[in-house]
Amino acid sequence: MDRPSIKNEAQYEALRDEGYSKEKAARIANTKNAGKKGGKAKDYEDRTKEELYEQAKKIGIEGRSKMNKKELIFALRNN
Repeated sequence: MDRPSIKNEAQYEALRDEGYSKEKAARIANTKNAGKKGGKAKDYEDRTKEELYEQAKKIGIEGRSKMNKKELIFALRNN
């Protein structure tokens, strides 16, 4: 099975060596300015369950509709 195109092959391989999944490593390596620190997002604990659910939906976490806030936070951090 062929792997999708990776924009930053070195970063992809480094992330895989650190234990990231193929999907997550590819997503990070294909993000523009992936090496720069992010913005000013609120901590997961400061977000509502609805906000967490929408984020989980956006990234495709399965079973999110049955999760409570704590489970959503765990799933988001470990996706």
